This record gives sequence, structure tokens and C-alpha cells, in this order.
Amino acid sequence: TEDVPRHCTWFSELQTASGELHLETISISKCLLLVSSWVIIVFPLLQGSFGVLDIENLKRAIEEVKQVILDLPEQSEKQKDAVVKLIHLRLKLQELKDPDEDEPNIQILLEHRFYKEKSKSVKQFCDKCSTIIWGLLQTWYTCTGCYYRCHSKCLNQIAKPCVRSKVSHQSEFELNICPEVGLDRQDYRCAECRQPISLRAVPSEARKCDYTGQYYCSNCHWNDVAVIPARVIHNWDFEACKVCRYSMRYLTLMMSRPVLKLKEINPFLFNYVEELVEIRKLRQDILLMKPYFITCKEAMEARLLLQLQDRQHFVENDEMYSLQDLIDIATGRLSCALTEIHTTFAKHIKLDCERCQAKGFVCELCKEGDVLFPFDSHTSVCQDCSAVFHRDCYYDNSTTCPRCPRLSMRKQSQSAPTNPD
Repeated sequence: TEDVPRHCTWFSELQTASGELHLETISISKCLLLVSSWVIIVFPLLQGSFGVLDIENLKRAIEEVKQVILDLPEQSEKQKDAVVKLIHLRLKLQELKDPDEDEPNIQILLEHRFYKEKSKSVKQFCDKCSTIIWGLLQTWYTCTGCYYRCHSKCLNQIAKPCVRSKVSHQSEFELNICPEVGLDRQDYRCAECRQPISLRAVPSEARKCDYTGQYYCSNCHWNDVAVIPARVIHNWDFEACKVCRYSMRYLTLMMSRPVLKLKEINPFLFNYVEELVEIRKLRQDILLMKPYFITCKEAMEARLLLQLQDRQHFVENDEMYSLQDLIDIATGRLSCALTEIHTTFAKHIKLDCERCQAKGFVCELCKEGDVLFPFDSHTSVCQDCSAVFHRDCYYDNSTTCPRCPRLSMRKQSQSAPTNPD
């Protein structure tokens, strides 16, 4: 204390309030400005004596300085200086702390699989208490399934199970537009943490989630916005609406999952959205091209089908869509990408590969024209034998296929018993 300037007005007040200059006896709540000055001016003088402080004193000092930081004006110089001192304290604590007392790197809770984060510089917010996670000063965890982030002290307060488990066990969307039931059905409590809420913000503001139709408190609903699947399917409406944190994580994980069968949910959508009809035709053509690639050595070596690895369902069926598919259709991004892939596939079959060209068809009705393929726009395909004809020829012939009787006769002759004589 002899190195501290005696003419400072705060020094005499400090001695009066605490009796002597000890870190553990200072009362922060008595004089915020007094202590903030002490943090900024006195701490540099004590830095050389950190080694004599024990773990309990450091922990107590850290809590007091954290309170100072929260109470000081935002972005003020005093707050910035106090943060620097707090960082030094926390680092010193980590040096002194017994490794056996460290928190575990993995914690499993309500199907969450939490891993202790090592990043100290990225600014994050706790999904439980909605306050800042100070990476250099606080231990925090992230769920590897749903990316739920929280302080270590908030882990035991989590009420909702991991969203990833819901996605795995129940991969479907709520298809009713904002199915609101009212605050009275929720007993005027948050649908997640059960904290009392009301529309008058007393004691806490009630915020509606447009996906679930339920109300949440400000800790569980951060006014995040997301595209609502029900509004897309029924209204072709892609305007982002406010959703709670749980719904936000669920919609994010479900974004690329092909769980929407538009043909059953809303078949009339194809009558009003031309882009959907175009995408459906491209997908049908790709399904017709798939058998060529499976039996083609060059196509397998070139891994042509891997161009659709981000949309694997496109090579499996033409009915299922993901929410991301519908968003990309509305923006035109999917049409451009799929048209380019379609062109590449068709070029391989019709021009680049002799094996694939040999699997083409000649119209047996007119016996004229180029080699035909089932994905050509001017062709028709027999539903029974998969023979390909010019569309005009096929319908002029009353959709009668000359190949089907020939195949039927061949099958009968093969199955007929042979005469031993």
C-alpha cells in the first residue's frame, strides 16, 4: 500500500470501508465506483503478488470483478480495463487449479451430448440464460447433436431434450399454420421452462412461436426467424416468421430432410407453381437415366451420380421434397443447378459413351429418325415393356406397342413343354 498515492480520494475511503487492503474483504456492493477504481489502479500493483493468492481468493476475486464489469457502463474504458484484469485473474486460476478438479469434457443430459468447448475468442450466447458466454472466463458446453450452447452452471437447468433425438424418432413437420391454443391452455407459463409469462410483459413477456403456436418467455424465444413449412406448402409463402429457440434448432436440422410428399399433402400446388412442374420433370428424367449409369463402367468411374450427393433423394424417387428444395425452387437456384446436371447426364448417354448409346431405341412404329431415349422430350415410353417411341407415332397408333406381343410370344414359347420326339 505504500506504493499507492495517498492523495487519491478513494484511498482513504477504501481503508475506511474495508479496514485494510485485502482482496477478500472488499465489499463491491457498497461502492461500485470505488471498487472499479481499485480494480483499475490497484490490480497492476498486485500483479507481482498473484503467486501468494490461493484458489479460493482468486475465485472470490473473479466473482467480484465480474460483477463490476456487469455494473459498469457498456464499452466504457473502465469496463475494458476491468475485463483485462479479469482475464489475468482467470488465467492465473487455471494455472493454480488442480487438474483433478476440472469439469469433464463430455456430459450427457436429456439425450444431449455436451462437449466442453476449447474456443476462447468466439462470442456466444447461452441458450439457457440468454447471457453472453465469456470464453476466456467461463466454462461452456456445446451439444454435438443440436448445437445447444450453455454455461456449465446452466447444464442442470436444461428442461428440453436434444432436438436431434426428435429428428431421429419423429422426422416430420407440423403442417398446420400456427396452431395457436392460447395462453390460458398453457396456464400463462412458458411452454418450455414454465416461467410465468403474459402479453403485458409482467412478469415476463410472452412471445409466440409461429411454428408451434405456443408462447415462450424471452429466455426461450429470442425472436429468431425461420421459414415455416406449413406456410410454404399451403400458401407458397416463404416469409420468415418468429420462432422459439427449440423450433429454430429443429427446423435447422430438418431443413435438408426429404419428408414432404407434396403429391399427398397439397397436390393442387403443382397447378399453380410452374417451377414445381419443371423440377418434377427433371427429376423423372434423372430417374430414367439412373439405370444407364449403374451399368456403365465409365459413368461409375466418373462418379456422375455423386453430383446429386447433397440431394440423394433425387436419385431414389420424384415425390419427396425437403424444405430446402422448396426454398431453392422459389429462388430459382435449384432449377439452374438441376438443369445443368441433367445436361451433363444426357451428354454422357447420347454423345460421350458408346455403351450407353447402344442401349437406345429405334421407333418401331415409323422406323425413322435418330436413336431414342426414354428421357427425350418428344418420346413416349410403353409402361409394360419400357420400349421408346416418337410421341406422335405412339398416340397415332392408339398407344399400341408392337413390342409387347412379341415379348409375350417369346415368353410363351420358352415356357411351353418340349416334344421329346
